Amino acid sequence: MHAVLTRQGKDTLRIDAPVRAQRCTGLHAQIGGGLLLQGVNDGNGVVVWLRAPTPVSVGAWPVLQRGDTLSPRGAMVGVRFLIGDVAHGAPLDSGTVWVTRADSAVALVARGTGTETVSSTRMNVEATFDAAPVGADTVSCRFQL
Repeated sequence: MHAVLTRQGKDTLRIDAPVRAQRCTGLHAQIGGGLLLQGVNDGNGVVVWLRAPTPVSVGAWPVLQRGDTLSPRGAMVGVRFLIGDVAHGAPLDSGTVWVTRADSAVALVARGTGTETVSSTRMNVEATFDAAPVGADTVSCRFQL
């Protein structure tokens, strides 16, 4: 996974990390499950949840707001990074995720913007996940606000 985070008026950060991709289940009947992709390296990373009632398909996926429990299909994207000893992060609130492969491996590009939680600074994010093999095990799709 390769990501570029551009914090408006501040700096640009780059993250390179190995990726894990797993199917997730158990949210509720309307949504079903989807795929969870995580690229993490030394506390810096990007997580993408492709949420779908059916198998994940190739194409454009809208970025969903954090806490959206009604939209049956879309992507939730979040970033985390360290500056010194301080953890920063941002859930994306707009953008698109383009899935280019969705079989035994998944590949995608996520582009969008969000507000950093520590400083309320807007940031642009572009993260590329290259053909991450989908693990055999599943994880829970349940989330907490």
